[in-house]
Amino acid sequence: MSFWEWLSLAGLCLAGAASPGPSLAVVVSASVGGGKRSGLAAAWAHAFGVGLYAALTVLGLTALLASAGSLFISFQSAGAIYLLWLAWGLWHSAQPTSMRGEDTVASTVSSARNGFAIAFLNPKLAIFMLALFSQFVRPEASTMTQAALIATATLIDGLWYTLITLVLTRGKWIEVLRNNGHKIDRLFAVLLATVALVILARALSSL
Repeated sequence: MSFWEWLSLAGLCLAGAASPGPSLAVVVSASVGGGKRSGLAAAWAHAFGVGLYAALTVLGLTALLASAGSLFISFQSAGAIYLLWLAWGLWHSAQPTSMRGEDTVASTVSSARNGFAIAFLNPKLAIFMLALFSQFVRPEASTMTQAALIATATLIDGLWYTLITLVLTRGKWIEVLRNNGHKIDRLFAVLLATVALVILARALSSL
């Protein structure tokens, strides 16, 4: 793989990471509610989920998910249910800054779990990876090349959400966001619930 091919792959990975969606909502909520540590935990757990799908794609396993209709629908439904559960938790835990706890091990672990789950329970990510890497994965690719593909997707995703976390938890930004944290959580709860219902509707229509 030439440098220009890698640069093209990196640009596409960055575009995918930067697109707004449930993943951004989870990282922002973790950063606002738990601080830098929770935000970074969510960011890199999400990147691990992305890297896992990248590895499965390189090994050719996501093609099985894409071709198995019932398995894909089941995965879609599981992801939608998780989003609804996450939305419910955000809505009911939303509270003013004075009632929020400090950054704890529990909130960090919870943020990491949510970050990973929002990536892993998203079958569209598998399809995106399949479409993306089909342009770059070749049968004769060496182990080093395959590792570079996986590392590129993982690191770009992690670094993008790290940047988001550092920006949001810096200076006056974090105070403004925390003062309105309960409103942000409820806004994201509505967003996640809406996305979940759309996914469920599509999955049911495919049956």
